[in-house]
Amino acid sequence: MNADCLTIKEFTEAVGGGITPRMVRHYHQLGLLPQAVRSHSNYRLYSQQDVIRLQRIVALKQQGFQLNHIRHILEGNEADTNHDLIGQLQQQYQAIIQQISQLRQTASALEGLLGRDEHCQIIQAEVLAQIKLLDVDTQAGLGGLEKLWSRLDAEVHNHSEVFPESLQRLLPDLSNCSEIEQHLISQLVLACGDVSLVSFLRLSREAIAASRKALKSGCEIIVDVPTVAATLDQTRLSHLGCLVKTLIDNPHITTVTEAEQAFWQHQQWRETLLQQNTGAILVVGYAPSVLLEICTALENQKIQPALVIGMPIGFSHAPAAKRQLMEQNVPFITIEGTLGGGLLATTVLNSLVESLIDKPNCHCYLDKSLV
Repeated sequence: MNADCLTIKEFTEAVGGGITPRMVRHYHQLGLLPQAVRSHSNYRLYSQQDVIRLQRIVALKQQGFQLNHIRHILEGNEADTNHDLIGQLQQQYQAIIQQISQLRQTASALEGLLGRDEHCQIIQAEVLAQIKLLDVDTQAGLGGLEKLWSRLDAEVHNHSEVFPESLQRLLPDLSNCSEIEQHLISQLVLACGDVSLVSFLRLSREAIAASRKALKSGCEIIVDVPTVAATLDQTRLSHLGCLVKTLIDNPHITTVTEAEQAFWQHQQWRETLLQQNTGAILVVGYAPSVLLEICTALENQKIQPALVIGMPIGFSHAPAAKRQLMEQNVPFITIEGTLGGGLLATTVLNSLVESLIDKPNCHCYLDKSLV
């Protein structure tokens, strides 16, 4: 037996990822793995090349690729094959989106039931009791379920919603987070109405402390577009002595597309980015190219911000820019993937500022001219 060859048990142990001999035999049958060489005793033998191929299969499967698509990915790179593969991946994407939509509907129903504040608890208990009695396999049962939701919805007219209580049963366990982080997460969820955002939020370990120190010192706040600047808590920032500057300083730019194109077309905005003062807070809520440029400047040690809030919108550049940001040696707050936008970016900064200055019924006293 060749010393470099592995038995099927050694093969699965080398690959890891929970692979079993039974799964390996299944992949042989599907054509994902080539048939193994046999020993004189008729045992399957595997090479390091087989290990690498199976590791690729495992990695793609963990990313949600279907097995028939994985086979096409591994089989070749010819133009026709790639064109066919793109079509299959588009079908897979649509199927995943449909699954997400169905799960979102289920989640919405659960949010409507679980996300009840104290005033709704009595009617909620009645609905829960009656759900147990429904025969939901019948059309009559489904109709009864709709009536229960209607009764639950009717209760919302009796009082204003108490958001902290509504979130209490929906948010994951945040006991390991500081109070400031918990408040920031709650504000982000309320800003977008999607509790699943919590799973994608990423804060570097020193982000909160670094931001508070910078804000207390009256640091500059540099945002990518005027729309982001317009939603900042200017009163509190003014009290802290923080001057807000807009990088793409054109009031006519109001969309992501316009911001992205404008940044590429005008070199002066790249130069302005490099001229920022050390210790500034950078807030990117629209253009992914701005965040990519920030990452390049960080790699070349041309800027030293106190914090980067990177939440641009986009389907290719934005996720890539966020991944690059998380690799930099700088405090950051971002949301993985395509989620983002100016509202979420400013919600983060406003939440951090709010942690430094409480807001009474009227905070006009924060205007320095009145102090």
